[in-house]
Formats: sequence, C-alpha cells, structure tokens
Amino acid sequence: MKRFLVLFCIMIVTGAHSAGAAPEKQTAAPAAKTPSVKTEKVSIAPSGLSGKVVESMNAGGYTYVCLEKAGKKTWIAIPESKVTVGKEMSFQPGQTMANFKSKTLNRTFDEIIFSAGPIAAEPAAASPSMPSGHPPVNSGAASAAGSKSQTAPKDANVKVEKAAGANAYTVADIYAKRIELNKKTVKVKGKVVKVSEGIMGRNWIHIQDGTGDQQKGTHNLVVTMQDMAAVNDVVTVTGTMSKDRDFGAGYLYKVIVEDAKVSK
Repeated sequence: MKRFLVLFCIMIVTGAHSAGAAPEKQTAAPAAKTPSVKTEKVSIAPSGLSGKVVESMNAGGYTYVCLEKAGKKTWIAIPESKVTVGKEMSFQPGQTMANFKSKTLNRTFDEIIFSAGPIAAEPAAASPSMPSGHPPVNSGAASAAGSKSQTAPKDANVKVEKAAGANAYTVADIYAKRIELNKKTVKVKGKVVKVSEGIMGRNWIHIQDGTGDQQKGTHNLVVTMQDMAAVNDVVTVTGTMSKDRDFGAGYLYKVIVEDAKVSK
C-alpha cells in the first residue's frame, strides 16, 4: 500500500497525467490541458476517509472527489473510478499534499489526499492502479485467490454445468491450468456470489460453479468487466485470463478474468 501511494504521488509530481480531452465533470469545474504540481508539504493522511460525495470530476486518468462529513470538506484524488455525487463513500488512507496546483483543472487545492481508491463493499478486485476498495489482505487460502478483496465462501448449493464450446473451462480448471491459460481467452459459466460496481472504471464479480477447493482458494473466480450482473445470476463470462495479476496496494490475484463479456 505504502509503495503504491509513493509511486502514485511521484506520477503526479512528475506530470505523469497524459494530455487529452477536457475533464468530465459531475459539477462545474474549470478545464485546462495538462496538470502540474506545486506542493509545500506532504504527510500521511489518517484512516477514516469517509463522508458524502458533494463534488466529483475526472481528469487525466484520475478522479477528484470532495467528501463532506460533519460540515468539513476533504478533497481526495484516486485512479479514475466511478463516483456518484450524493453517495456515502469511504476511501483508503493516503498521502496529503498541501498547495497542490493542477493545470488540468486550472485550480489549486489547499490540501488534497492521494488515495489508492475507495474501500468497496468487497474492491474485489482488488485493486489499481487498482482496485477496489477492500479490507486488509487476507491470509491463507483466501489470499491465494484474491488479495484485499475477501474471497466469497463456497456456496455448497452451487452446481453449474460447464460452459459449452471452445475455450470453455470450470473454475477449478482455470486454477489448475493457470500457467498454460495465461493471457488466453477463456469461457466460464457460474453463479454470481459477489458484486462490486465502478471500481477503477470497471465492475468486479465473483463466480462459482461448485468446483474447486475452498481450503485452497480455487473455488472462486474474480471477473472484471464493463457489463453488469447481479448476485445469484447464472452467467457465462468470456474474457482474458491472467495469472498472478498485481494491481498494486496489495491487490494480487492468483487468477483473474479481465475485460469479460457476459451472457445469461
């Protein structure tokens, strides 16, 4: 987590934002082209970054969020994510920078906190450059399947038949063949047991099909996508399988299926 935040801030300080279109805003904010940073103070922000989102804007691959709690407003910057104004949210602690000047937004923040991202309901996935939002890294079998996102316990009632057609595998197959399937297209059918929305610009679901071993963490598969599915849906996902996927900030997945498409 500390290593990620340091790299995150270095990217900001060295002007790592790429130039592009004017920022998308949920509330009015001036737009410019490229960011620059001028800071006079850097410190570690305390935990407990939570409150109501009263303002949010995207610029240069980052999302700037203004939280309000007990009448106090706090600005937070995270890797670009989906944030809804009016929603209560919590974020991971991070580094505080004073007198931060952003040319992209054409404004100077008296103080802003650079966080790895929101603490999701999970984010999942987790992740960023990752995800989202998750509790402390699990140990044992759980951490083998996913990092900061808690792996959903095995549902003893789940029994889903294997997907048909080319590149079809069970959840257990994906773990067993993770080396040979790395960076290849896979198709998996299963029941959705957990969902996290809008983390790092994508949705994260956990699926199970009744195969795999909970003690080894091979029963639960994390999938990222732009599509959406609901808990208890039985879906077929097709995407690219990656092994040992490290999103930083402790979000490491033994296997994960990314950029998936969903059919029911």
